[in-house]
Amino acid sequence: MTLRTHAIGRQGLTASVEGLGTFGLTAAYGTPDDAESTATIHRALDLGVTMFDTADFYGLGNAERLLGRALAGRRDEAVIATKVGGRTFDDEDRIVGPANGQPAYLRIAVERSLRRLGVDHIDLLYLHRVDPAVPVEETFGALGELVAEGTVGYLGISEASPASIRRAHAAAPLSAVQTEYSLFSRDVEANGVLATTRDLGVGFVAYSPLGRGFLSGTIRSLADVPDGDFRRTWPRMADGNLERNLVLVDRIRAVADREGVSPAQLALAWVMERGITAIPGTKRRTYLEANVAAAGIELTPALLAELSEAVPVGAAAGARYTPEGMAAIEE
Repeated sequence: MTLRTHAIGRQGLTASVEGLGTFGLTAAYGTPDDAESTATIHRALDLGVTMFDTADFYGLGNAERLLGRALAGRRDEAVIATKVGGRTFDDEDRIVGPANGQPAYLRIAVERSLRRLGVDHIDLLYLHRVDPAVPVEETFGALGELVAEGTVGYLGISEASPASIRRAHAAAPLSAVQTEYSLFSRDVEANGVLATTRDLGVGFVAYSPLGRGFLSGTIRSLADVPDGDFRRTWPRMADGNLERNLVLVDRIRAVADREGVSPAQLALAWVMERGITAIPGTKRRTYLEANVAAAGIELTPALLAELSEAVPVGAAAGARYTPEGMAAIEE
């Protein structure tokens, strides 16, 4: 199958309903495999994936470099989305400070991302985290200038509160809000973020739509998580939380078995049925092909409701990040 495309927001951006996240290509999820990751990106293009999501933070710049190399020669087939401002980096790609929304810094960060990606423009640029020390209007006024100059096509914001989304959108029109969202993490339904995007006509992009792989049903204990994988410190894998969360996973698996699909495919289809762009990450072609097939699954209203009731808002045990990570997220 070839993925269908849809509009993301009202500013003119269009991309595939399912994209490819690159967080795990060079770090975070076990041992990197550049050759297989590159082959996965090429296969994604062949299957009609056009949205490729990365960030300067991922692998300390290495994810952008790998994506840029993989897309060389096929740049016109891709919508490249990257993020800056989540941390402060120096010229050597070392983290030297927290979130940074200063206009002068963001311009430098975008120039670095362009170099790593090997491109002359970024299709969709997100502010990775809101800097509490800088008014968001100041930040997005500067990012709007990059759009006017042609360096950036469209703007987005990640893990922001409804108030910040509205203020950013008023300063420079947003095309997308990116936040974690899955059957496992439905916070945006309760905190007003999802409603705000719909009210403003801004697209919603869901990262970790498979609950960091947990909704695939393949993780049953810490032994299933590779050494060096950041999920080993994930609060939802902690003692007590893991057992409670496995109950939720088993509910999804029971429905998936009945419907003749995998739990991961069912979870992805649930996200995309809402008109949301899902960007599951994988560095393996096999998983990619299974994920893309999920876009062809049609869920009836009754099945959507059944899944929503099986894993209701707030059901997951444990925080989405460690306390340090949660401190950078607006609520």
